[in-house]
Amino acid sequence: MDMQVERIKGVLGKDCKRTPQNTLRFLQFLQKNVKVLCLLTGTEEFEWERAYLVEGWGNTEYEEMKAQRPSFVDQFELQALMAPDADGDDIVACVKRVADQKEFKIGLSLLEGIDFSNESFQFIDDYVAWYKHY
Repeated sequence: MDMQVERIKGVLGKDCKRTPQNTLRFLQFLQKNVKVLCLLTGTEEFEWERAYLVEGWGNTEYEEMKAQRPSFVDQFELQALMAPDADGDDIVACVKRVADQKEFKIGLSLLEGIDFSNESFQFIDDYVAWYKHY
C-alpha cells in the first residue's frame, strides 16, 4: 500500500473520509508535529489570481494586488495552524510573507512546504493529499 496512505491512516485511523472530525484530528496532529516557521508557498494560483493569470486581466493591476494579497508564488513562514472557520472545512494557516512580513490566513490545502528535507514538509504534504483526494 502507498506509504502516504499509511501515514494518513496513522493519523486518522481506518475512516479517512474528509469530515469535520477528521479535520480536527489532522489539526491536532499537525499542531503537535509541524515546526512553525517552516517555509511554504502556494500549490497553484489562489482564487483571486485566476482572473489575472487565466483570463488575462491587467498585469499592472495584478502586480498592485499582489502587494496587498498573498500570491501563490510568495514564500511564507508558518506562524500557527488553526481550526477551520465556521463556514470552511480547511485548516487555517497563519503565515507571514517573507518578502515584506505581511500576515495572512490561508487554507493549508493551498500551500506546500519548500524544504523537502524538513520533516514538516511531509506532514503538510500528507494533509494536502488527504484534503484533495478524500
